[in-house]
Amino acid sequence: MKKPQLFDIYKENIMPTYTKTPLIFVKGKGSRLWDIDNKEYLDFFPGWGVGNLGHCHPKVMQAVRDQISKLIFIPNNYYQLPQAKLARELVRLTFPAKVFFCNSGAEANEAAIKFSRKFGKGRFEIITFENSFHGRTLGALAATGQKKYQTGFAPLPEGFKTVKFNDLEVLKNAVGDKTVAIMLELIQGEGGINVADKDFVLAARKLCDQKNLLLIVDEVQTGVGRTAEMFCYQHYGITPDIVTLAKALGGGLPVGMMIAKAKIADTLGPGMHASTFGGGPVISRAALAVLEAIDKEKLLSNAKEMGEYLLVKLEALKKKYPLILGIRGKGLMLGVELSSPGKSIVEDCMQKGLLINCTHEVVLRLMPALNVSKKDIDKAIRILEEVIKKQPSPSKGPGDI
Repeated sequence: MKKPQLFDIYKENIMPTYTKTPLIFVKGKGSRLWDIDNKEYLDFFPGWGVGNLGHCHPKVMQAVRDQISKLIFIPNNYYQLPQAKLARELVRLTFPAKVFFCNSGAEANEAAIKFSRKFGKGRFEIITFENSFHGRTLGALAATGQKKYQTGFAPLPEGFKTVKFNDLEVLKNAVGDKTVAIMLELIQGEGGINVADKDFVLAARKLCDQKNLLLIVDEVQTGVGRTAEMFCYQHYGITPDIVTLAKALGGGLPVGMMIAKAKIADTLGPGMHASTFGGGPVISRAALAVLEAIDKEKLLSNAKEMGEYLLVKLEALKKKYPLILGIRGKGLMLGVELSSPGKSIVEDCMQKGLLINCTHEVVLRLMPALNVSKKDIDKAIRILEEVIKKQPSPSKGPGDI
């Protein structure tokens, strides 16, 4: 099939819910992708954080092949070994808790919203933050603090109050008699790689304890080693009441889960919530392989080392090019804020074989795999610099001579 034919099939048969980039990928390994013309790309934004192990990690592939030859699916009214092992491992890695399995980050956040309302016994309001992103289903969308995603979908579910990020006084003033939870991303990925202040997070935890509120930490993008800790909340010295996970945990397969503290976990009983495919045996085996690879290959240490190395390289670019206003993030989740839109930079990097992302129009988002090497980082920085140095000077506007 030729490229134009494939593009026509998409145009005629698939809803246009994504802005498509005209690339057709056919193979991936580690931090590399190859398109239909066998052109090689260095992937520094693997699937919005899905590819924490890169593409087609051998441990994940082996686990999936083994499980798929034995049992692909079993409904959740029966017991199965992979799901039990995965739940036990996640509880070991987090805190005394119980797990609800689903298939995506939006589903996990919907579960947390529903859980909170049941827990609240009449309290139902959840406080979220400006520039947050929690998913595209109606409940998760209502929780999302970005109007651009909500436009056209009114009326959204009630019960959400959005306040300024990192502002403790505003947060305190927002808590009322109907408030049941605070829902927080510790690094706002879609919001521009905005990092929560430690003092703010500690105070939010204290506020939840004082007011009997649930602290829900959305780790859909930050979880599973992305920030050089297994979970981002571990940087802050807190324990959430609920953590939501997805993306990287499946190693490329669809996964989602809500983890709730053991003392409240039985808030949802039989028949109150469900997900047909959640925690299926194939997905559970894949997730176990992801966690094993992170441990055995010491990828948290590598993410810390490589994150610091990448940060140094980006800071060096900032000193050379006034276009770059700042660098922020943790581990291998870094944002490069620009003084002008970054779309053309992303496109030019792509032409040169480097895949990155731009969010909030002016923030380049770099999230390479946790097993990325210095050699790959050096190559990415070379390409990025080649592109940036060709950009117009930010000191000159269209009318300047």
